[in-house]
Amino acid sequence: MCGPAPSFPGERLAGILFIISAPSGSGKSTLVKQLRSLVDHLEFSVSYTTRTPRRSEQQDREYHFTDRASFEHMVAKDEFLEHAEVFGNYYGTAVQSLRDTEAQGKDLLLDIDVQGAAQVRQKIPAAVSIFVMPPSKEALGLRLRNRSRAEGSITAETEKIIEHRLAQARSEIVNYRQYGYILVNDILDLAVEELAAIVLAERIGRSGREATQEERRSIELAESCRQNNAMARLQPVLSSFGL
Repeated sequence: MCGPAPSFPGERLAGILFIISAPSGSGKSTLVKQLRSLVDHLEFSVSYTTRTPRRSEQQDREYHFTDRASFEHMVAKDEFLEHAEVFGNYYGTAVQSLRDTEAQGKDLLLDIDVQGAAQVRQKIPAAVSIFVMPPSKEALGLRLRNRSRAEGSITAETEKIIEHRLAQARSEIVNYRQYGYILVNDILDLAVEELAAIVLAERIGRSGREATQEERRSIELAESCRQNNAMARLQPVLSSFGL
């Protein structure tokens, strides 16, 4: 179910809204976790979902886990900024996350899929959008299999699910042109550095102040991740997915 989200003619953020999207298994959660440990005044919006928690996940930390009836009740009451159905489960970002962050004067980070990101960009065009790519289709398949082993075992049914996720990843990657920044998560430390540089560059750019020499290096790194500057790194990834 992916109905129309409410409009917010008077809605604004005290800070910057960052959107990060990636195919399942691309390492996005690890990137976000490390980013939050490095960057101050960046609030993370915990999404709602109807999917079952993984072994390592806790209620209200990774997600607000809920049932379909409760989620649909929130949809009916226009309580979501965005929501979508992915792999048979609902995901959504509560409007309250925006308002809470505005009250705190912080920036907000949304970890959402391409459907949700499109909804948010339509309502808040000033949002900064970042797409995280896996190094290749083969690397993504390996990550998904390793995650399945950690959570249990690889079965014929698991393989079908992984193949479905790889196909879904391809359909998501096609949307990379809708994002301002592209990261290829092949070296984790570099991807974290790039992500932090994007946050810093956007903050400095919107503050209007002069950047220091050290900050200019971060700005240059962020600029290298802009979609039009990242094609050399991106092309091998696209080719591996047949794009």
